[in-house]
Amino acid sequence: MAIRTTFYIDGFNFYNGIKSASKSINKDWKKYYWIDFVKFCQLFLTDSHELVKVKYFSAPPFDSGKQSRQSALFKANKIINGDKLSIINGKYYKKPITCMASCKETFHISEEKRTDVNISVEMIGDCAFNNTDLIVLISADSDLVPPIEYVIKKFPDKKVKVYFPPKRSSYDLKSMVNNNVVYLDKNEGKFKAAIMPDLVSNGVKHVNKPELW
Repeated sequence: MAIRTTFYIDGFNFYNGIKSASKSINKDWKKYYWIDFVKFCQLFLTDSHELVKVKYFSAPPFDSGKQSRQSALFKANKIINGDKLSIINGKYYKKPITCMASCKETFHISEEKRTDVNISVEMIGDCAFNNTDLIVLISADSDLVPPIEYVIKKFPDKKVKVYFPPKRSSYDLKSMVNNNVVYLDKNEGKFKAAIMPDLVSNGVKHVNKPELW
């Protein structure tokens, strides 16, 4: 029997990893914002695996430009992948911060919420309902150690792998899976192979790649 495999992508961590790579490795990494998530994940699997679903966790940004680009990316992916891809949204909140310098002014920063909880619920739920055999987490967020630990202890028949986004890593997550991790910045070829065409269309719906990111 094929190994049923589900990917859980921490979108904020993944996006910012690519952003970091575009600054520290090569600016051409920016072109990997526009990738087919399902194809990208499929490239890591063998014939012994069955890709059940890719679950991408994010939140709509406050900035209208960023929101428009994110929306185009998600729509293009849904056109190509249909039910193989789930977009699971959290929410951004404005968090007040008081300047610790002499001005003492208060300003607001955007903070993404619910993503860690959403990932945890989906992973544990998929194990509890026996929807998957292998969990692949794409994140370097150590806040996800507790759900991984829970899955390993309570569902010993399930396997867990961790893929670190570019320029990201976590000692705590790595230790949970006995150092069996994949560093995505060492897999640029798979990013390149998963780039979508500038125009994504199914004959009814059409999405253009954003001109700027």
